[in-house]
Amino acid sequence: MSKEINYIDINRKSWNVKTDIHIQSAFYDVESFLNGKSSLKEIELNLLGDVTGKSILHLQCHFGQDSISLSRMGAKVTGIDFSDIAIEKAKHFSVETKTDASFICCDIYDLPNYLNQEFDIVFTSYGTIGWLPDLNKWAEVVSRFLKPGGEFIFVEFHPVVWMFDNDFEKVGYNYFNTGPIIETYNGTYADKSANITQEYVMWNHGISEVLQSLIKNNLEIKSFEEFNYSPYNCFSHTIEFEPGKFRITTFGDKVPMVYSLKATKPIP
Repeated sequence: MSKEINYIDINRKSWNVKTDIHIQSAFYDVESFLNGKSSLKEIELNLLGDVTGKSILHLQCHFGQDSISLSRMGAKVTGIDFSDIAIEKAKHFSVETKTDASFICCDIYDLPNYLNQEFDIVFTSYGTIGWLPDLNKWAEVVSRFLKPGGEFIFVEFHPVVWMFDNDFEKVGYNYFNTGPIIETYNGTYADKSANITQEYVMWNHGISEVLQSLIKNNLEIKSFEEFNYSPYNCFSHTIEFEPGKFRITTFGDKVPMVYSLKATKPIP
């Protein structure tokens, strides 16, 4: 099915429309970010550790907040995203913040045609792999751009959350990848009242699919954790039970909402 629909064009159009709305939203708090606040969360910061002097490839970087935050921490960062409008904004914010993060506009699967180097760290987080049909190709890209001994740092929303309808009243979707999910959505997670209607194409990916794709591409899993909260208030019917930590009201602490992993590329 992913061959029959132009999911890249559909989703790129969606993200291009969303970018300016996201930049203006309280969700992304661009004003505080430009004044020095990091956009990175505790979960990924704990995995990343000291990145001073390290080269980092940031996949699916949106308009570059995390990339620039990593650059502020002393890393040499290259951010990738397929939204031309988002990358244009990322480059603008890099200049405005006087950081040296660089950005490339391309689809993640096409990255080997745009970039030819290896990195100490490959990083991607929160709402990224759901836009990709083929995780084996994704893991090939991750492995291709990691130095031997390099680390892949990944934080993502838990696939259990994506099983439910938007109001979390019933199971509406398969936990496993059974093909593309094609829907139309009003608003956006960063501004649910935004006056936009977008079509998008997504895929659900279970944990085993993620882990197996990395293992098959010569990456060794070093840590894996699940968290019963989200650091982003991007779902319906949430409660902030601690500052910056959100749960779905009806589920409480009973379901995983986020997972993280660290994998390394072995040294031959």
